[in-house]
Amino acid sequence: MGQAIAEEINRQNIDRGDARKLVYSGIDKPGTLIGFLQQHPNAGSLSELVTASDVIIDFSSPAALKDNLEVAMLAHKPIVIGTTGLEEAHHHLIDAAAHSIPVLQTGNMSLGVNLIAALVESASARLGDDWDIEIVEMHHRHKVDAPSGTALLLGEAAARGRGISLADHSERGRDGITGARARGAIGFAALRGGSVAGDHHVIFATDDERIEIGHRAENRAIFARGAVKAALWLVGQGAGRYDMKSVLGL
Repeated sequence: MGQAIAEEINRQNIDRGDARKLVYSGIDKPGTLIGFLQQHPNAGSLSELVTASDVIIDFSSPAALKDNLEVAMLAHKPIVIGTTGLEEAHHHLIDAAAHSIPVLQTGNMSLGVNLIAALVESASARLGDDWDIEIVEMHHRHKVDAPSGTALLLGEAAARGRGISLADHSERGRDGITGARARGAIGFAALRGGSVAGDHHVIFATDDERIEIGHRAENRAIFARGAVKAALWLVGQGAGRYDMKSVLGL
């Protein structure tokens, strides 16, 4: 992602200071300095990077999130979080940080994925629970978390459309004699292999018909494109928690 974001910034006529400091010189916010966190640096370099930047893009790791948020809050700098594998405790940290700085967090930076999430929410709101919802995702063999952050984003969209809690209606890891599918459940299946950047399909299935909404990521550049767009949008926003729907005006 670091390479993809650097390439995207260069594509937008952005001059890059070094491997971590990216200076935007395009049409909207000339001179905006974007600090990129891919590997968790030591406290000194992290603080220096954040202080020197106008906005931070964080694709580091769940373990680094607490420190990254604390330094961003101390420097009063907005932060875009694209790290996946976050748990409930991480979201509590994000909620707390959003009281003092702008924070944008999403399970997927792709503009297309966030658009289909809106479609999934709309379809879910209009179809009854006699329509079973299944989410199938596939990623490269090196991905360490499952379901993917994008699959969970789509699951949350489906649950929101139905006015239910995903945590209470999620089915994962079916194996053996599992019994019949629970009515109203949202199922997940995770596939891993090869170099797949990310495939996601949401299936609405009922008696005699099926609706499928899908997205295929052909290159990680789409995530970098969304991350840079989100970072530039976040500069100048007030303290609060945002997502890509805010950026897209959905």
